[in-house]
Parts: sequence; structure tokens; C-alpha cells
Amino acid sequence: MELTVSVKIHYQNTHFITSAPDIRHLPEDEGIEIAFAGRSNAGKSSSLNRLTNQRALAKTSKTPGRTQLINLFKVDEGCHIVDLPGYGFAQVPLEMKKKWQKSLGEYLQKRRCLKGLVVLMDIRHPMKDLDQQLIEWAVESGIPVQVLLTKADKLKSGARKAQVLKIREAALAFGGDVQVDPFSSLKGIGVDQLRNKLDTWFAPAFAHLEQSDDLEGGEQDA
Repeated sequence: MELTVSVKIHYQNTHFITSAPDIRHLPEDEGIEIAFAGRSNAGKSSSLNRLTNQRALAKTSKTPGRTQLINLFKVDEGCHIVDLPGYGFAQVPLEMKKKWQKSLGEYLQKRRCLKGLVVLMDIRHPMKDLDQQLIEWAVESGIPVQVLLTKADKLKSGARKAQVLKIREAALAFGGDVQVDPFSSLKGIGVDQLRNKLDTWFAPAFAHLEQSDDLEGGEQDA
């Protein structure tokens, strides 16, 4: 069951903390981290910028595969978003691919404060092998997944709805908590739904505030 709290999370206040080549260079493994992962051309950086209403929080590039490090952003106290290295990129040296994918795999397997995974896929080219492997790993680890079918504005409304339904049906095969929604950084499709999903994943970080408010209310009533 997802926990909900009334604390308002201001995603526009999100700011960059650090870049790390591997998990050993990340801050303490505590709090709640939500990771964004996807193929290098899935529009991950644009999605993060739209989520936070910032033009350059995550660096965008016309050359896929530029996210070579694990990038950590602070959303609120104890709440972080992690931009993971893109995968499936074609125009980079093999050794570099292996290095990036090793750091991505280490993070996913060993970072205990990871509490949710956002997997981004181009709505026109979804569920490639690496996408499916990522979702399978998350389900096996008990981590909830939000699939964003990006660049949803590239399809007309009818085709978009049909594609979303198709991928939702395909996602049932994974079992676990896997939600699929359309998303467009350009048109704002799915932005509010994404924020609502992150709110529920970050909610445990604010549970103590809710409890203190309840206690104060009870004392006043008494």
C-alpha cells in the first residue's frame, strides 16, 4: 500500500548535489532515492527538466549517451532523484559502455535507499531488451516501477491511446508494481501524474511530520 501525506513537495526547488562514477562516491545510503533510467535517446534529461520546471537541471544533448555519471539531485530533506547513465547507446566505445553499465548495475543492485524506479522509453520504440531486463530486476527486488512512454506528442491521440494500452497489457507479464503512462516533455502530457507518483514514493520521508502534527492537534484538543 502506498503511503500518502499532505506535505506539498516543491519539485521546482530541486537542485544538483553531485556526480559520481560509481556508488562508492555517492553520499550516505539513507533517505529515499527515486532513480530515472532509460535508453540514451529516451528523453530522460528533458523529462527531469519538465518535472522540475527547470530548463537546465539535467543537461540535454543531441548526442545520445552523454549522461556518463550517476547524477544526484536533492528534492527535499531526505528526498533525492537520481539520474542514471543512459543505456543502449550505439555511438560510444565498447569499453565506455561496459563501464557505464557496470556503475548503473551496481547502483540498482546495492543502493538500499532506492525506493522507486522511473523507466523512460520512446513511445514509438518501447520495451527493448534492456528496458525489460531493468523492469524484471526491479520487480524481483520489490521496487515499484513507473514506465513513462516519452515523446507521446509524436503520436496522434488515437494511436497514443492504443500504444499505451498495448504496453500496459505487456507490463502485466512482469507482475509486481509496474505502472505505464504516456509522457511528453514538450506538451506536458503526464507531468502531473508523474509528480503524484513521486509524491507517494517520497511520502515516508515526511511521515514524522504528519505524526508530530497529529500529536500537536491532540494536545490542543485536550
